[in-house]
Amino acid sequence: MRTSTLVRLALAGTRTDTVRVVLTAISAALAALAALAALTVLAIPTPPATADNGNRWSLQYANELLVEPGLRGGTAFALLLLLIPVLALAGQCARLGAPARDRRLAAFRLAGATPGQVTRIAVLETGLASLLGTLAGASVHFAGRELLDRPDAQGRLALPTDVLPAPGALVAVLAGLPVVAALAAALMLRRVSTTPFGVLRTHRRERGPRPWAGVLIVAGLAAFVAVEPVTRFYDRRDADAPLWLVPMLLVGGGLAAMVGVVVGTGWISWTAGRLLHRYAWGPAALLAARRLTADPWAGSRTFAALLAAVLLGAGAAGLREYFVAAGELSRRTGAGLAGDDGFYLRTMDLVDLAVAVAMLVAAGGLVVAVVEGITARRRAYAALVATGVPRPTLGRSIAWQSLAPAVPAVAVALAVGLLLARGLFRTPRSIDYDEVCVATAQLCADPATRSRHTRVVETSEVTVPPDVPLGQLATLGAGALAAVLVTVGVGLLFLRASTAVEELRTT
Repeated sequence: MRTSTLVRLALAGTRTDTVRVVLTAISAALAALAALAALTVLAIPTPPATADNGNRWSLQYANELLVEPGLRGGTAFALLLLLIPVLALAGQCARLGAPARDRRLAAFRLAGATPGQVTRIAVLETGLASLLGTLAGASVHFAGRELLDRPDAQGRLALPTDVLPAPGALVAVLAGLPVVAALAAALMLRRVSTTPFGVLRTHRRERGPRPWAGVLIVAGLAAFVAVEPVTRFYDRRDADAPLWLVPMLLVGGGLAAMVGVVVGTGWISWTAGRLLHRYAWGPAALLAARRLTADPWAGSRTFAALLAAVLLGAGAAGLREYFVAAGELSRRTGAGLAGDDGFYLRTMDLVDLAVAVAMLVAAGGLVVAVVEGITARRRAYAALVATGVPRPTLGRSIAWQSLAPAVPAVAVALAVGLLLARGLFRTPRSIDYDEVCVATAQLCADPATRSRHTRVVETSEVTVPPDVPLGQLATLGAGALAAVLVTVGVGLLFLRASTAVEELRTT
């Protein structure tokens, strides 16, 4: 099959296929914007030290996050964290209209296409959509760079519009995102075989998930807790820790904890379904219980972006309380962070804004997932309505199916995020030391012998334990559950159309 034919078949389809391609392109554009913004921050050059600028600050910027070289890595990392909910949204968009796409691929097989060609068509669809989205995101980035290049009265820039990422980095983003999207699509199709009569799953789980995701969560927490002992170990030996060690612990531990929370939602869904099946009486809860046990991994797919945003928000809340406690310690003792100007708290305001954006993106993914779930099962819902099940009962079952795993999963994400922050940033403390001579008065009075008997001992210690940010955690949890409820409400708007009698003829 020629390449032009593959491209035409990949772009063919119904309105649902068009919506899926558009949403995939939008997700790729958002990912490209976040990646290019992070690379631009990292591309800011550090000036040489001078008599007037011994700190090597980039004074051409008005934002302190860009001025200080030591803060740019954290700023870029925060921007890259936005890729997590965006990529999860892309995964949700790829599942939109899956039954109709399966029927279209089966028609290709009936027309004589091989299984490999059908797989390449599906992969090419995702790759082309991601390529178009990546190019659109890059266009928005460069257009915004020109529009926002406006120095203030002091000649300082609000954003790094005077620098560009390295050409190799630009090529890696523009070519890498579509390639990664195509490879992800191929990976998802590795256990799927398209036959002339439909799509056949070649692997099916016979038993429910097991709580092995807890091992990932514990490993992630242990990695964060180990950062301080590791740095102390090298400090006691007057040696520098390897440059890769601490970043590996932070990145590896954070990813392990996040994957554990997301994957653990499958076990939570399975357990919630079994509990509902055993103790629930109403038909809505029983329908939800059967659905949760039949496909427990739907919760992991649906809530992945939302749980990642909640975990990051809880970690940011714990870090904010640490800065508040460190500022209080500075006011009491004159040691610790110089928190009188609120620099660190203003930085956390930007982190909270990034978390809010991530939750909005995650809410978009939830809408796509709920609507896709209702439209994919419209024949089963129509059959239930035809046999006498009221539509409000189906609506309540969808709400049960969403909230039963979401409530405990959000609670776990909040707890893990706070524990990660607590494991990395312990209680701020200030210790005073004094030199004490432990010999006789005669030896201590003699300068020649005093130094041999002088010991440095701890005289006092002041600690300020960080508070538990219950208010912020409650706001995060309530916002996440409100997003679930809103998306369920949006999905129910499609329920009446999806339960019409005509849907019984859907194949």
